[in-house]
Amino acid sequence: MKLLSEKATCNSHGQDSSYFLGWQEYEKNPYDEIQNPKGIIQMGLAENQLSFDLLESWLGQNPDAAGFKRNGESIFRELALFQDYHGLPAFKNALVQFMAEIRGNKVTFDSNNLVLTAGATSANETLMFCLADRGDAFLLPTPYYPGFDRDLKWRTGAEIVPIQCKSSNGFRITKSALEEAYKEAKNRNLRVKGVLVTNPSNPLGTTLTRNELELLLSFVDTKGIHLISDEIYSGTVFNSPNFVSVMEVLIEKNYMYTEVWDRVHIVYSLSKDLGLPGFRVGAIYSNDDVVVSAATKMSSFGLISSQTQYLLSAMLSDKKFTKKYVSENQKRLKKRHAMMVRGLQSAGISCLESNAGLFCWVDMRHLLSSNTFEAEIELWKKIVYEVGLNISPGSSCHCTEPGWFRACFANMSEDTLNLAIQRIKNFVNSSAISTQAHSNQTNQNTNTNTKKKLFSKWGFRLSFNDRER
Repeated sequence: MKLLSEKATCNSHGQDSSYFLGWQEYEKNPYDEIQNPKGIIQMGLAENQLSFDLLESWLGQNPDAAGFKRNGESIFRELALFQDYHGLPAFKNALVQFMAEIRGNKVTFDSNNLVLTAGATSANETLMFCLADRGDAFLLPTPYYPGFDRDLKWRTGAEIVPIQCKSSNGFRITKSALEEAYKEAKNRNLRVKGVLVTNPSNPLGTTLTRNELELLLSFVDTKGIHLISDEIYSGTVFNSPNFVSVMEVLIEKNYMYTEVWDRVHIVYSLSKDLGLPGFRVGAIYSNDDVVVSAATKMSSFGLISSQTQYLLSAMLSDKKFTKKYVSENQKRLKKRHAMMVRGLQSAGISCLESNAGLFCWVDMRHLLSSNTFEAEIELWKKIVYEVGLNISPGSSCHCTEPGWFRACFANMSEDTLNLAIQRIKNFVNSSAISTQAHSNQTNQNTNTNTKKKLFSKWGFRLSFNDRER
């Protein structure tokens, strides 16, 4: 008799992806400057550790918030007792104001349309449960975050159909790519329920252009489907062009109070912008009352603790702090990104031009032994095991072209990043030497073989002439 469910025994979680396997190898042999200086450096984790000092400074200056006090009096009991799944009003108000601040206050958000979730992972999955049935499909532009195979598909039974984007135009979304993906879904007898994009993009580190956003809104309008805009990296934009939220374009193009207005949903989180992934703070924003109601009920399976909400409501309500944090964090990201790009360039490696995120989309196509995904994985294994860097291969992000990798730069110290860059330089140089030595050996063997052939021909002619005599 079968004792376990299909869900428990199925292999659709995506844990066997090279994205997750790289993490496992890192955990077996993690780099430490003192304890394990030859260990693997984690460059597969999109975590923002550059501005922790600002957060810790605020906590030191606001002991009441950190100590769960209000006006010096403990509210521990109040926070520890039962709270319903709607969330603390003070936190929801502070969060929507922070979301507006990051978007330059060009748009505002209504806290009544906000659903709190335990991180963006929960938010995306909850939206899938609200918008799609088992076997329905969402279209996603490639390359996309490897975790979406788990977040969107594993428990919901939904399907992902890729929108194939190419390096020839910087992996931009085009009308033809959208139509081809839609057609592919129909050919597979899948009902398309929507499009999901990350803006800024993970793994590209680029923001969507207004033209792309307008194209997406026109597409979902024509097809009568949903659009999910995952904007968890919106506060990490460190260079022009500035971030443009889909909400801004909705208003500009007069979609307010149309059917499209109710079919566009935003996912947000404090994991990247505020560098607090361990706090598990995510949110869904939707103008559809039915979606908000259903998602709120579902959120009871993944709530944010009252203590976390109280602490962050105090932090985000401090406008002087949030303004300073967002500005300084972006400056630090810009500096770290430039350091990464320069370092890789010195090793003869280029990156896709980007303006956001905690990573670079790195072009290593010239280091492949052949233009295949097998060669990409072969190179990735060398980088993990021989170089000692865990980076994410493009194939794990469903990139259509072998040789691209995502490498994170904000989850380590400058010294560690410098070491990582030096390791990759040494690898590239040694690879070049090996290639040159192999080429020389090949040429030498060719010359030797040629000489042998010439000698054989000369010897044959000589013996032939001797016989004639």
